[in-house]
Amino acid sequence: MAEPLLADKVILVSGGTQGVGGGIARAAVAEGASVVVSGRRRGVGEAFADSLGGDAMFVACDVADVEQARAAVAATIQRHGRIDGLVNAAGLTSRGSLLDTTPELFDAHVAVNLRGPFFLMQAAVADMVRRGAPGTVVNVITMSAHGGQPPLAPYSATKAGLAGLTRNAAHAHRWDRVRINGINIGWTQTEGEDAVQREFHDADDSWLERANASQPMGRLGQVDDMAALAVLLLSDRSGVVTGSIIDWDQNVVGASD
Repeated sequence: MAEPLLADKVILVSGGTQGVGGGIARAAVAEGASVVVSGRRRGVGEAFADSLGGDAMFVACDVADVEQARAAVAATIQRHGRIDGLVNAAGLTSRGSLLDTTPELFDAHVAVNLRGPFFLMQAAVADMVRRGAPGTVVNVITMSAHGGQPPLAPYSATKAGLAGLTRNAAHAHRWDRVRINGINIGWTQTEGEDAVQREFHDADDSWLERANASQPMGRLGQVDDMAALAVLLLSDRSGVVTGSIIDWDQNVVGASD
């Protein structure tokens, strides 16, 4: 029987209590990792960590607050003595176009989608470098980083920034054997996406059926499939790859019929 991909690894998943982050946390536990999940809602987070079993732990963290982001990494290190991998899955997707985005909305996107991941990475990579140990980071980005839809102006801008940060940090720390990669996720079926469709697009209960029918593969992306890719990138099985931004989608950027 093959050894689990993340056996004896300590992984922190920010935004790891539901949706894509929750799926990655479940997959990491299944592959042998000791997982810490962070999120803003303590009750939800603690219940989710309990459902993961083993030594999974929840840390309350709003990544928009730099000190809370740093504290999440510190709590992981305090619990396990180190951090081997980080997943930045927390994200803000509230709508705003170029013409109607307020400075406050723009700053909120920067805080959650770019500044938070930056300082989580800073704290995690600092521990890896201090120990002289290899490590991995996976940043959950978005296909909208290529340009995105008009109502996603601040979201697209900040996620494009995260893609650039991913490459910059990967280059900076390749000699430290810290591998940093990103996943541009396409339209994915999550609890959060259901809420977004209802809040911002007046969707009814049939929206998912219509959305599935509109896609080449006949369905939206599934969290468990994306989580499997994230676990692969976190693991040694992905070899030397670093600085890669993988388009995880069924539509091809730049192609046309």
